[in-house]
Amino acid sequence: MSDRISSLLTNQGPPQLRNTMSAIFVLAWPAILEQIMITLVQYVDTAMVGSLGSAATAAVGLTASTTWLFGGLFGASSVGFSVQVAQHLGAGRNEDAKRVTWQALRFTGIFGVLVGAIGVALSFPLPAILQAQEGIRADASLYFRIMACAMPCTLAANMFSAILRCAGDTKTPMILNVLINALNVCLNFLFIYPVRTVSLFGTSFTMWGAGWGVGGAAFASALSTATVSVLFLLVLFHKKSPIRISVKQRYPFEKACLLTVWRLGLPVALERTLTSLAQVIITGLIAGVGTVAVAANHLAVTAESLSYMPAFGVSTAATTLVGQSIGAERKDLAKHFARLISWLGIGVMTLGGVILYVFAPQLIMIFSSEPEVIELGTQILRIVAFAEPLFGASIVASGALRGAGDSKVPFLLSLGTMWGVRVTLSLLLVKPLGLPGVWLAMTAELCARGLVFMIRLYRGRWLNIDLFRQKTKNS
Repeated sequence: MSDRISSLLTNQGPPQLRNTMSAIFVLAWPAILEQIMITLVQYVDTAMVGSLGSAATAAVGLTASTTWLFGGLFGASSVGFSVQVAQHLGAGRNEDAKRVTWQALRFTGIFGVLVGAIGVALSFPLPAILQAQEGIRADASLYFRIMACAMPCTLAANMFSAILRCAGDTKTPMILNVLINALNVCLNFLFIYPVRTVSLFGTSFTMWGAGWGVGGAAFASALSTATVSVLFLLVLFHKKSPIRISVKQRYPFEKACLLTVWRLGLPVALERTLTSLAQVIITGLIAGVGTVAVAANHLAVTAESLSYMPAFGVSTAATTLVGQSIGAERKDLAKHFARLISWLGIGVMTLGGVILYVFAPQLIMIFSSEPEVIELGTQILRIVAFAEPLFGASIVASGALRGAGDSKVPFLLSLGTMWGVRVTLSLLLVKPLGLPGVWLAMTAELCARGLVFMIRLYRGRWLNIDLFRQKTKNS
């Protein structure tokens, strides 16, 4: 925990704006920089696959919603453990925070392998389930199968990033997660393309390449994630911090900890699972429109991330600050942080929306040179640009609510807007309007979600949640 945060938690007077902004900045800037760097590297990654043609882009994009589904399960478990770490540290219970970290490590090994095996089995029928065109099914299946093999490592990176951030260390996850993506791009050069002649600074040389295409992109991602997940383990065991663990002092699973993970994680898992299932349905609708629509949709989703990834960085600060404030029994400070950071998120996303609208053609042209894809991608990016401010409100507000242990109500709110607004409107609009109709539905849903999350935040009922009530009863 940084000195700035500690001083705010121990000072019983009303929080000063200068001090709170300083604490937010200390936590947020590495997370924001991390998200921006990851997004830029993903741009390069997507562009490298896009150079193989719209069919290759569609093959990767087809499985994106299913990948998000599995990622939602990983994110839910990460929330369950990391929020406990934040609140324990805020209360000065460092040993309890270490106990939670050890259990997170054990959980990662067991759950990661289980989910990875399910992903491998699913990879074979998945393209047919999503009604993909015959020409992209083999590549889509191969891509997802390779990614599924790396799921234990993906879970490890997600879990330990979240725990380190909630412990107040946002710089280490920034460095390691940027490294994953940078390494991925370097490996792409080796595994996507065949042996070829490369010119660099006036010198030509032959570069080895496996020529695996879409499969090579997946292999590069899997290998880079596996490499960096090992580095995360080294950080947990060797870097000096309040949650540093040791093989000499190992902790078994504890009922109280796992029950808290269940209470926190289940609503998040259900939210992300049902949201991802909705996206799978929508992807199926888009796949029925054609390969160009699938490719444009995937590229636009990637381009849109430029606007909302910084908001996820701000959300990280919200989870940590609210979680540690609740742990320190400073509800006044938790409310102050939650409201202030949510408005910062809206400001960040407003700027992102402007960038998205003005530079929509240039963003799509990074990934594709096909006129049909560029035209359609530009159109849908300019539609969703108007939803970005309220989308930012939902992202950051949900991070603040998670820090307080409030995951049930956000689950119900997200479920209602996703299925009641986005899916319903997509089914109604996809036939008359095609892909733009789907993105109009998404825009309406993002605006509705932002409004209901801000209402939940300002009502303040989440301040009365007792995250460790089960543990207290058992004590």
